[in-house]
Amino acid sequence: MRILVLGQQGQVSRELQSLLSQQHELIVLGREQLDLADTARLREAVRHLQPELIINAAAHTAVDAAESEPEAAFAINAIAPGVLAEEAAALDVPLIHYSTDYVFDGSKATAYDEDDAPNPLGVYGHSKLAGEQAIAAVGGKHLILRTSWVYSLHGRNFLLTMQRLLQEREQLSVVAD
Repeated sequence: MRILVLGQQGQVSRELQSLLSQQHELIVLGREQLDLADTARLREAVRHLQPELIINAAAHTAVDAAESEPEAAFAINAIAPGVLAEEAAALDVPLIHYSTDYVFDGSKATAYDEDDAPNPLGVYGHSKLAGEQAIAAVGGKHLILRTSWVYSLHGRNFLLTMQRLLQEREQLSVVAD
């Protein structure tokens, strides 16, 4: 299967590459090859590559920076997924899109499920929810995965930070929210 994976250097994308590369033809693009904010170029790339599946593991994930860069967050997290959904529908191929638990406000005492009403608190959550809504509005074949606390052996994440700090310090203090 010819699979387009977006988000070349991200934690999710790198794990997908490792898992899928043995059995599928992967086309993996990162921001160096394709600026997701450039919708014309994004459309052109999908049409040229003719994938049989699109996996969008790319995102503007800097939660704090999104507050001061809302245009960038919405371009990448909201508009680009809508464009991907339109192009996937035109090709009649599925789109798998990674979203986030930040579409919720965190006030629920139990685990969230897909039927819970979203209520994002910040720009990042609002932009990711707008991306989900843009994909759903297209109505093509799609799967939206809301993730939380992504860990891998690559990039920056809580697990690697804790491992590093345990090597550097005798005692750690961690917020338990």
